[in-house]
Amino acid sequence: MNNFIIHYSEIALKKGNRDFFVNKLVQNIRMVFSGVKGASVENLPGRLLLKIPKDGSAEAGEKLSKIPGIANFMPATEVSADMEELKKAVVKGIDGKKFSSFRISARRADKKFPLTSEDINKELGTLLKEKSGAEVDLENPEFTVFVEVLKGKIFFGFEKSRGTGGLPVGTGGTAVSLLSGGIDSPVSSFMMMKRGCRLVFVHFHSHPYLDRSSQDKVFELMKILDVFQGKSKLYVVAFGDAQKKIVLSVPEEYRVIIYRRLMLRIANIIAEKEKAGALVTGENLGQVASQTMENISVIEDASKLSVFRPLLGMDKQEIVDRAKEIGTYDISILPDQDCCQLFTPKHPATKCRVETIENLESGLDVSEMAKEAERDAEIRDVF
Repeated sequence: MNNFIIHYSEIALKKGNRDFFVNKLVQNIRMVFSGVKGASVENLPGRLLLKIPKDGSAEAGEKLSKIPGIANFMPATEVSADMEELKKAVVKGIDGKKFSSFRISARRADKKFPLTSEDINKELGTLLKEKSGAEVDLENPEFTVFVEVLKGKIFFGFEKSRGTGGLPVGTGGTAVSLLSGGIDSPVSSFMMMKRGCRLVFVHFHSHPYLDRSSQDKVFELMKILDVFQGKSKLYVVAFGDAQKKIVLSVPEEYRVIIYRRLMLRIANIIAEKEKAGALVTGENLGQVASQTMENISVIEDASKLSVFRPLLGMDKQEIVDRAKEIGTYDISILPDQDCCQLFTPKHPATKCRVETIENLESGLDVSEMAKEAERDAEIRDVF
């Protein structure tokens, strides 16, 4: 079996409900490795232990790096809680490794172990210096030996990898995320999953008035995002007929606002079906005309649920960098035809008032339009 010691950081700050967060993280890790026969997850003091068969561990690091709630993880060797056993195993482990400086980083969770963390650092450091000829460097070492002393056993390893961080998916409730084929909404979705939200996705398209390229892109984006939460669901909503009705009765400069309000109404219906408590969008203050402070307020007025906008204060380069980091950028920049391109005004209003928009909507049965669009939505799943 191969061992991975898994650490969480933010979860450790929880007090009375820490077990809830830890148990959800254990559950999520088990789900990710459910296809690996013999894999197991053990809840140890302040950390988790993943054991998987050697023939099933090739992609373990990549999988662990995508699970929200994990701060870092380390492939580790297990020995008995005996200092001499540890020394022999570490010397064997560094055989063939070249480094000019090193440090020992020991953590003693079992306070009954006879040596303190500092004692372990000194004893093991003296031995490694003798065996390798390398110098001790506590500030900027070329090589690090990590040691974790637990009850009845010790784990050690040589490399820690960064995890996604944040909170385990499922601890923050369920939300409905409006997912387009662009750069922003996949990033906003990721950021909410990192805060513990399980997301249900909804995509609006204008087929047959436009082609299916936006639908194809969004499904590919959802498959990437699914790695962070698993078992994702996508509602694909035809929006072109609703846009045509709006065009016939609403002045050009107000159409985008009414499009967006109708999208939120539809998303609210989906949220009720999915028992979701909020909506998520990729809106960013000032990025386009519909995203002024006034317009954002008018758009949100159509929603019964809170609308979370995790990108609101980020600049475009920050969003692009995060999209590249999570792997959605290359798909997001592919050309497509999304519903925002259909009947889009050249000069949309930037400072709308709720009263003005409600007066324009009075000529439309927006409630029935929303219900009809949701009823006809196609549902696609990722398993």
